Amino acid sequence: MRVLVVEDDPEISRFIVRGLTEERHIVDLVADGLSAIDMVAAEEYDAVVLDLMLPGVDGFEVCRRMRAQGADTPVIIVTARDALADRVAGLDGGADDYLVKPFEFDELLARLRALGRRGRTRQMTHLLEYGPIAVDPVAHTVTAAARPVSLTATEYRLLEFLVRRAEAIVTRDQLAQHVWGGDYEPMSNNADVYVGYVRRKLLAATPDPLIHTVRGMGYMLKWEPRP
Repeated sequence: MRVLVVEDDPEISRFIVRGLTEERHIVDLVADGLSAIDMVAAEEYDAVVLDLMLPGVDGFEVCRRMRAQGADTPVIIVTARDALADRVAGLDGGADDYLVKPFEFDELLARLRALGRRGRTRQMTHLLEYGPIAVDPVAHTVTAAARPVSLTATEYRLLEFLVRRAEAIVTRDQLAQHVWGGDYEPMSNNADVYVGYVRRKLLAATPDPLIHTVRGMGYMLKWEPRP
């Protein structure tokens, strides 16, 4: 599942991003409302975890503008504001759920899973499929040529990101941001190592080449069936 976290408190954002990343989700983070609106307009997300008290544009307005622009991405408001009037305003403004801080991380995960079961968006109601690969972004499972592929959390995030950008070049910087959450040394070869891991596991399930190295640029997921 690809999740946008909108939170301006560094401690809370680190807590949420780290937890979601460890659970195999692909996470983007922004710290203000206008950036959140821009990101939802430019990218496809399975869910938005949205704080209310943000600089510039608050969470109520972010949600309202998302819906006005036609975005149906599920939104979970996560805030310290626990008044009934705030809950009503958030839900009436287009949010799908409302979680009050402080909260247990397992509850946030359960609420994200519940949104997935409701099947509100295209990304959450269908598998991500490309060639012989099928990725379930809710269950975090992968098959290749109908065979289960066992992946670590990092390997799963890497493959899901490649599937979402099939036949497009993905740079190492993009992998650093979306797979490692930016916690990545520029001179590290982690991307090469993990791409190698995933490539070998896919080849064990299907002989068709899938992950290709684009010299000097990055990687591309492209299905090239053998004759």
